[in-house]
Amino acid sequence: MLLALPAAAVGGTALRVCADPNNMPFSNERGEGFENKLADLIAAQLGAKLEYTWWSERKSYVRNTLDQGRCDLLLGVPSTLDSVTASRPYYRSTYVFVSRRGAGLHVVSLADPRLENWRIGIQVVGDDYAPPAYALAHRGITKNVTGFNLFGEYGEQNPSGKIIEAVEDGAVDVAIVWGPAAGYFAKLAKVPLEVTPVSPPMFLAVPFTYDISLGVRKGDEAFKHKLDGILDSQAQAIHQLLSDYGVPQVP
Repeated sequence: MLLALPAAAVGGTALRVCADPNNMPFSNERGEGFENKLADLIAAQLGAKLEYTWWSERKSYVRNTLDQGRCDLLLGVPSTLDSVTASRPYYRSTYVFVSRRGAGLHVVSLADPRLENWRIGIQVVGDDYAPPAYALAHRGITKNVTGFNLFGEYGEQNPSGKIIEAVEDGAVDVAIVWGPAAGYFAKLAKVPLEVTPVSPPMFLAVPFTYDISLGVRKGDEAFKHKLDGILDSQAQAIHQLLSDYGVPQVP
């Protein structure tokens, strides 16, 4: 059975996007995130009007948005996500260490023995710690780890920035943070911060570096193909957009 294409994909008038209303630096209702800017670029290339459905990126995000027909496009999904048809990756980023530059920690490795004695901040996604926590736990490093809820409390502004604020204020010595959020909020910090990719990039088959794509409805290969063409033709502009937001980009 042939799938119907979204109106925007066939030269219609609407590009329907689902996005989080409070998830900087990715997106917000004011259109200030880099995914908002990417959506603007895609809509312009399609000659379409951009229409948003706002939905918090919590549990069952794809099922509640794309699968329910509330939109035709998700931005910033892992390229390996099997519940969508993913475009080609438009960037690759990594978890990073964030510390105060003046502290001179210069940490780069999850095997650094000093991590046993430092106060460490780690992002919490739903009920689970972010992937680098597994490498720390394997070393027995758990008691000096503090979790920071990626989504925050309902209505809390810029929840992804709270872990960076903890580094600024000295509440933790080092934080391990998904690169795009770390790079963006580090640029806004009141004190100079050091942002360094974690190594190794994978531990016990758990990756810390990820390809990121656009997501369309499962099986919608025609729309995916059109989006791939836009990502190819606008690659330089997208790279500059990510750089402007401080996103660490891994070759």
